Amino acid sequence: MANVPVQRMSQLMAKTLRDDPADAEVLSHKLLVRAGYVRRTAAGIWSWLPLGRKVLANVERIVREEMDAIGAQEVLLPALLPREPYEATGRWDEYGAELFRLQDRKGGDYLLGPTHEEIFTLLVKDQCSSYKDLPVILYQIQTKFRDEARPRAGILRGREFQMKDSYSFDTEDEGLAQSYGLHREAYKRVFERLGLDYRIVAATAGAMGGSKSEEFLAPAEAGEDTFADCPNCDFAANTEAISYELKSVDGSAVAAAEEIPTPDTPTIETLAASLGVPASATLKNLLVKVDGEIVAVGVPGDREVDMGKVEEHFAPATVEMVTEADFAERADLVRGYVGPQGLEKVTYIADPRVAPGTAWITGANKEGMHAKNVVAGRDFEVDEYVDVVVVQDGDPCPKCGTGLTLDRAIEIGHIFQLGRKYADALKLDVLGQNGKPVRVTMGSYGIGVSRAVAALAEQSADDKGLCWPAEVAPADVHVVAAGKALQTELALEVSEKLRAAGLRVLVDDRAGVSPGVKFTDAELIGVPKILVAGRRSAEGVVELKDRRTGEREELPVAEAIARLSA
Repeated sequence: MANVPVQRMSQLMAKTLRDDPADAEVLSHKLLVRAGYVRRTAAGIWSWLPLGRKVLANVERIVREEMDAIGAQEVLLPALLPREPYEATGRWDEYGAELFRLQDRKGGDYLLGPTHEEIFTLLVKDQCSSYKDLPVILYQIQTKFRDEARPRAGILRGREFQMKDSYSFDTEDEGLAQSYGLHREAYKRVFERLGLDYRIVAATAGAMGGSKSEEFLAPAEAGEDTFADCPNCDFAANTEAISYELKSVDGSAVAAAEEIPTPDTPTIETLAASLGVPASATLKNLLVKVDGEIVAVGVPGDREVDMGKVEEHFAPATVEMVTEADFAERADLVRGYVGPQGLEKVTYIADPRVAPGTAWITGANKEGMHAKNVVAGRDFEVDEYVDVVVVQDGDPCPKCGTGLTLDRAIEIGHIFQLGRKYADALKLDVLGQNGKPVRVTMGSYGIGVSRAVAALAEQSADDKGLCWPAEVAPADVHVVAAGKALQTELALEVSEKLRAAGLRVLVDDRAGVSPGVKFTDAELIGVPKILVAGRRSAEGVVELKDRRTGEREELPVAEAIARLSA
């Protein structure tokens, strides 16, 4: 860090704004634009200005140092990738509309990489032929691409973003577990050094595939993930990954199913009100189409279906809601009165709460009619049990039964034990100790580098602006010349002395800018320490302010420099 030139704001390409951008929805979006860190180029595409690039580079440096510390080797693979490897693993289609696809002038198919499992697999296949070449961990810090349907929240959810992705290659599952553990600990060190508040939670694998998967989440209002935390035990999981054990009950004493007239009750609310029963006594049956085939999803009437879980279960198939036209083609499906009993040519999946032996009030598949005493396993069969309800605050912990608490968070890291999915598809083998081919097992590990910048902004900002942790800030100290020539002269002199002491310095030497604007900008930009050459400059006294606490102190120049460089 030593001998980094002093950055003078009179020469800095960064214009601060007094007002929030009109399209800004979340705090990080507002502040990063207002403070001159980023500028929008197009929807979901952002340019990093000098201050923003410094912060981004600091995050990259920390990530790089911790990856190097576990023996990982850095490479740089292309972002423009051929279709064939992704077609071999099925992800050319699985990614759907989120994959940027393009053709060259000869009609060849390519994609802009959202992640690089296939290409790293082929690289290792080319470079490693023996068990002696493994284990190996490779990583890169690179631009990724995802064609978001609705890019939003600034750099939190863009179509182009910076990511560290690493991949481990081992000959045995035990080796994979060790590589996974190394990454898990390295990620903890990364996020602790970044100054992020984070949680490690169980997660789903999604399009990545594999078995064990965990997310690193930064709690924040702007987060698009919801995670559940148990206040009594160590359970924590993304709500999409929470599953419950199927527990059958004895329904032998339940009377026979009976149809009852229920006119004008096409919704759970109207049905419960009409019969004077809680919504939890009713069975909701949501109809969807999976690659064009109708599937019914059964959940208790007081719960909502989590369509993300449904889509995850059926991926890579396309899931969509049924339409009026679908009902018109199927006279046996009566909108608002669908029940699982007697359904034909419809796959029925249900949440584990609809366990064998449980009794329900549900549709009778006739207009204005419902049926009561309808017992799962007796009056209808469930083709498959899947956790598909939206998890609610207070739902029992799957581990200890205590009520869960829910919070919003930003996903900043994700680690996967992929196993042999990609090695199988691309035939990645090495010769084992016995001279026979051994199929390699893999892990995949990502950190959202640009997303971590947004998460830091969300967590650390206050009502005055950004407030960066020291290790990622664009400078160590922000020197402000309060206005007059003497003050500017002292500010520049102190800045050079701080630079010589090994500190990164941003100095506001702008002429014709009022002290009030400079002070406001210093707080907006968010460097941890602010040093003001103000009214006592002639005495060689400056004011040192802590950006986070607001504490300020007047000190002789020499003492201020000693304090900052200690």
